[in-house]
Amino acid sequence: MIDRTVLSAVLLLLAMTTEVHADWRHRYPKLQSFGHHLYFEAYNLPTLNAGPTDPAPSPDGRHVAFAARGWLWLLDLETHVARRITSGAHMDSRPAWSPDGRHLAFVRDDTRDTSIVMLDLNENREQLLAGEPVLELDPTFSPDGRFLYYSSATAGDLDLWRLEFATGQRTRLTDHKGAVLRPLVHPDGERVLYFFDSGSGPDEIRIHDLSDGNERTLYAGNILSHSRPALSPDGRTVAVTLPSSSEPELRLLPFDEPRSAIVLSRGLPLTPAWSAEGKDIYFTESDAQERMVLKRVPYAGGNVIDVPIHAWHWGVPTAQLRIKGDAARLAVVDAQGHPVLPDAGQPKFDLASGAIYFFSPGTTEITVPAGDVRISAVRGPTTPLKVIRENIEAGTTRDISIKLEPVWDTRAAGYISADHHLHLNYGGPYRLTPEDLLLQMRAEDLDFATPTVANLHERLEDRQYWGWQQLSEPPFLQFSQEVRPHFFGHIGIIGANELFWPWFWGPYYESYRWDDRLNADALRHARKQGGVNVYVHPYPTPHSLIPDAVLGEVDLYELSCLWSDALGAAGVWYQLLNLGLPIAPSAGSDSMANFFRIMPVGATRAYVRTPQPFKLDDYLRDLKAGRSFVTNGPLLDLRVAAARPGDVLDEKSAAVQWHLDVYSAVAFDKLELLINGAVVWQGSGLTKAGKRSFSGSIAIPEGGWIAARAHGGRISSWPAMDDYAFAHTSPIWIGRRGSTLPATERAAASALLKIVSSSEEKLRKAFEGAPIPRLQSHFEKARQTLQQRLSETE
Repeated sequence: MIDRTVLSAVLLLLAMTTEVHADWRHRYPKLQSFGHHLYFEAYNLPTLNAGPTDPAPSPDGRHVAFAARGWLWLLDLETHVARRITSGAHMDSRPAWSPDGRHLAFVRDDTRDTSIVMLDLNENREQLLAGEPVLELDPTFSPDGRFLYYSSATAGDLDLWRLEFATGQRTRLTDHKGAVLRPLVHPDGERVLYFFDSGSGPDEIRIHDLSDGNERTLYAGNILSHSRPALSPDGRTVAVTLPSSSEPELRLLPFDEPRSAIVLSRGLPLTPAWSAEGKDIYFTESDAQERMVLKRVPYAGGNVIDVPIHAWHWGVPTAQLRIKGDAARLAVVDAQGHPVLPDAGQPKFDLASGAIYFFSPGTTEITVPAGDVRISAVRGPTTPLKVIRENIEAGTTRDISIKLEPVWDTRAAGYISADHHLHLNYGGPYRLTPEDLLLQMRAEDLDFATPTVANLHERLEDRQYWGWQQLSEPPFLQFSQEVRPHFFGHIGIIGANELFWPWFWGPYYESYRWDDRLNADALRHARKQGGVNVYVHPYPTPHSLIPDAVLGEVDLYELSCLWSDALGAAGVWYQLLNLGLPIAPSAGSDSMANFFRIMPVGATRAYVRTPQPFKLDDYLRDLKAGRSFVTNGPLLDLRVAAARPGDVLDEKSAAVQWHLDVYSAVAFDKLELLINGAVVWQGSGLTKAGKRSFSGSIAIPEGGWIAARAHGGRISSWPAMDDYAFAHTSPIWIGRRGSTLPATERAAASALLKIVSSSEEKLRKAFEGAPIPRLQSHFEKARQTLQQRLSETE
């Protein structure tokens, strides 16, 4: 990151007329200690699936309570019939039994906040136990039933709280910077086991002493995203899913004496829970269709056994809904506004609107409560939202056909749409395959994707898919690599044949912490392999970006990404262009495809003009040349005289004609024409889906670049998922690629020099005196280059 003073200087020198936003905004109440709230929400808030999640065996051993389809269900272990026990628009999850088996406490999620509710199973009556406008999670009863322990962010972060039922008194038990989750009271009533996410350092499984507040760590590790510990009925053993070098493992840890763990299951076993007598451990795991399956494994070890569900009793009349059409993104809700899902497939949560959605391959059949249903459908960012309302009678099947038309046929116009920054598996509750991603691409009408193999802290994710590709027929897919030295900036390597090693280094890591290694090594590797390189989510500006760009090492700049602000990123990119560096824009969603709470693949994408049929070498050439625009919604077709983005304008007249067609399925505020980063023309955006055309003439300077952009207006509906609409063309260069004007070149060199100087100072501090001659020489060479540019433009 760069200092606020340096950032302010950069933006002032740009003379930009735009505001700068933060990266992706949180939907749920913000926790103080978490910067990227998206990670917290994805890893720690409840998930949703048509199959069972969050199993909770009853104290009498006869039932298992669980969440499915957003409600709570009670499974009879003798008949294997599941009965729905909650209803309504909200999503219910994480049930916990009272010791007498009469009550269930659980988490209720309204898509903006969570609360704690208790259900009396005898009287079918609910009681709100914790409902402040802050996150409240993970209830559990004390062994004697007198208290409820839970997580609450009343004080700013998620701490451990206790509610006394008799008096209603609430007591805060911890004061930590981070999140206390999944508290479990020891049978002695004197200690509490919980999971702790600090938001920055290692995750921990801790034991809290209720008598004096002292704590000890039972286990610690980095990014334990699947870890929700379970405590055995006798209090001696903890069951928890932990990462390994290959795949997550369900392990048993002794509560009192740290020693080697026993592995009970491998794969992706989630949310373990002990049976009442302590002989079995229940958990859930997704199958090949991304449907969660209830399983159990003996505590003593042995085969994992599926726990079948022979019938689902909804408690209300149901009907069948069959939706037909092209592959699409769908959201279906019942008369109460509750999401309904197909029996298989991966549901997702829209971070912007709060909608639960899924991907239809073309025909999808769904069981729904009889009555009114609402279907929302889109197919990528080019199709306006289509909403269909139907009333379906009980016991019937209703067929509905949906036809989605784009506002612009980008393929017919010669474009390939692409997402160049996404992850297949990255700590979410599913283990996806490349074939799973192809369905999502079809549903989002995405032509090409380059999912990355990348490290999750020091674990190497999806390495087994390196080399996997589908380039003979659409949708096209080839795995790329993200090299992630946090301090220096993350780099995408697209189109290479060999991996770059190591995948990470530098400050914030234990391994390769003191390596005197350049990001330029990875950038050069991409070029040597015949591929292209890209700095991803480059705002706030990573420390090595400017030195690498100034020294000619950078091909692409990820201008549009849901994890960084597009307008802020544009400001720095303009300075690089004004220095005469022909760095083309790229785009990527940075979506983690196996998350529940995440935007879809292609939510932010590039459109590249390239010959058909698709050939990877041609595509990479045209991407690097800037024959493109990037967008999260609006589509831009710019011409200045006969030149288009990526071309060189040779027109010498004082006034040159320009034409801009804009198509959009979402509303946005404004359109702008830029020369060297300054707005030279501005027009109103679209208030609804459609097309507008604009023309005019502009005076052309001796050098520099011309581009168009669209932005502004809070996105409130599909198909887009972002804070605000944004699109930007690549530059049209004036006279030659990399041309400049002395005044803009000098201003750019001055602003970039301040960033480099700030980064040099941080580099010295981060390495604490360790010898780094290569790094120092690299930064010094960039600084000297910028100083030379200043002297040459005086």
